[in-house]
Amino acid sequence: MKIRIAFLLIALFSVASTAPSSAAADRFALVIGNAKYPDADAPLKEPINDARDVADELKRDGFNVDIGENLTGDAMRRAFDKLYGKLKPGSVVLIFFSGFGVQSNRQSYLLPVDAQIWTEQDVRHDGFSLETVLGEINSRGAGVKIALIDASRRNPYERRFRTFSAGLAPVIAPNGTLVMYSAALSSVISDNGGDHSLFVQELLKEIRVPDLMAEETLNRTRIGVTRASRGEQVPWISSSLAEDFSFIPGTGNHPPPPPVANVAPPPPPPVANVTPPPPPPPPASTEPPRPAPTSRPEVATASPPPPPAPPPPARVEAAPPPPPPPPAADKPGPPSSQVALADDPTIKSLTQKLDANPDDVSALYRRGQVYASKGAYSLAIKDFDGTLRINPKDVEALNNRCWARAVVGDLQAALKDCNEALRLRPNFVDALDSRGLVNLKSGATKNAITDFDAALKINPRLTSSLYGRGLAKQRGGSHSEGNLDIANAKAMDPNIVQEFESYGVR
Repeated sequence: MKIRIAFLLIALFSVASTAPSSAAADRFALVIGNAKYPDADAPLKEPINDARDVADELKRDGFNVDIGENLTGDAMRRAFDKLYGKLKPGSVVLIFFSGFGVQSNRQSYLLPVDAQIWTEQDVRHDGFSLETVLGEINSRGAGVKIALIDASRRNPYERRFRTFSAGLAPVIAPNGTLVMYSAALSSVISDNGGDHSLFVQELLKEIRVPDLMAEETLNRTRIGVTRASRGEQVPWISSSLAEDFSFIPGTGNHPPPPPVANVAPPPPPPVANVTPPPPPPPPASTEPPRPAPTSRPEVATASPPPPPAPPPPARVEAAPPPPPPPPAADKPGPPSSQVALADDPTIKSLTQKLDANPDDVSALYRRGQVYASKGAYSLAIKDFDGTLRINPKDVEALNNRCWARAVVGDLQAALKDCNEALRLRPNFVDALDSRGLVNLKSGATKNAITDFDAALKINPRLTSSLYGRGLAKQRGGSHSEGNLDIANAKAMDPNIVQEFESYGVR
């Protein structure tokens, strides 16, 4: 199987101190909303509206705001450089980023709309490291650095490489930094289907409460999001602030709002603020415990009533009988329109390269990945065939063809591909996970559990292996253990059930 990387939204919220010197500190904010990623099926609904509302609120609170929408890599770099050039010793700095983010090598990266992500090296090349941004701001002498990151979304790059963990990573930040993620570490959340994210809705409520210290503002936001989502979304906070700071230090002496400098084409008029008045602070006794920075999201340990166990397969686990031949059409998964595929800009570009050079192995492999991500599995397999014709030892192509063949039901050929990939690269986590899917669909539950166990030893946050192992355990009669694996996987990735259904596994 290909995998999920998970996208990132970052917000650095600057706040004013109650001390006289801090109250006079310059306040700077960079607000970015990225929604139109070509690799995504459709533009994100929330980032632009959220960015505009956040920018409006920060202006009211005395920040000098730059706002950018749908920024490319070059535009994001210029926006950051412009911010760095404004900073003075003691400045209060805020950066808000809403869009897709990726965790790679234990760091979180913000992605511009034109990021080309095919390998883990591409993440570091095209993305913007949160730690690097915070470090640069700190080197310019900023006093207070507050990062709010709303980027724990499932992103379109997640199945292109496997050595990742979902969601965002802990931040090693300089002193004087307050960081908040919209979801727990290494977890992703689903968009709520509205025009604004739950995280920003709750954040704006608390920012508007006068005289709250910054840590209390974000803690109340965390509580609000947790309650509103019924525990399915629990934001993460890390703080090294040495002083008390408040977004609104008093009830009637706010500095006049400075103008907003656009770093993108001027947006339409901002959405009117209809957020209701903030509620009173919750009693201390009802506040859920603040999650530790390195802990994973809390999940249910009580198992739901187990479903009836299916009858055991009448065959030997080590050698299941050959399955029926694969279907002629692409299934399961969403139907792929040939017209839509031909019009896809990424596929167009790769096809042009292949027209010029049919043996461009990189273009063949990448187009196969795009086809697979869009449900055109027969076209994907054809491109992986071409890749392996040129280089029979390409373990990535072998793994991806194994996965695509498993999805369409060509299980015998899929098993052969995965076995060859693992012969060439023992303990290849991608191939272990893919072979686990093959065995799960074949009914070889013990072999599936063995493969998923091996993959999870290498990457304990691999939700596809965790969920697949849970299904295999349920089918093998270990309902409590299976239910726990499934609950943990769903807590890390709410879309994991739909993903497996698209593979024909329920």
